[in-house]
Amino acid sequence: MGDTVERQADLPVLHELGELVDLVAGGEPLYVRWSRGPGEDLSGPASMDDLTGVPLPGLSASPLAVEPWWGDRSPRLWVARRLYDYVHLRADKGPGVGAWVLTGHEEGRGPDNEPLVGSARPVALLAPELIDEATEEVERASRSWGPLRRGGSTGR
Repeated sequence: MGDTVERQADLPVLHELGELVDLVAGGEPLYVRWSRGPGEDLSGPASMDDLTGVPLPGLSASPLAVEPWWGDRSPRLWVARRLYDYVHLRADKGPGVGAWVLTGHEEGRGPDNEPLVGSARPVALLAPELIDEATEEVERASRSWGPLRRGGSTGR
């Protein structure tokens, strides 16, 4: 899988955005996590707050479910944007980081208001070409936006 999460023998790898959109449409609460993969994440402690070092009660992840207010707009664009908003983590967190899909129970919210997923169960790995396809989908949209990136500046 190149420079993305390590291949897990028992997990499917999704290669096309449409596959992920179909998975999300199934209704199970799904989340995407950017890390070195479920093997590493599930073998150690849950996430930690980067600022304080405080352990969190679950894995930090982003929800994939389409929100009701999105209405009849494209679920494909919704899912693409959920990936695109955090694509910078692939580079920021270092080699071997990629995206994977998980399910579980929300145990709370992290310091950035992200869901903290407990009893996490891996569902699929996302291939780099799927992430590239999501990026292209967002870039084709009519409005300008960018990934949610915190560059360390406080804006002062």
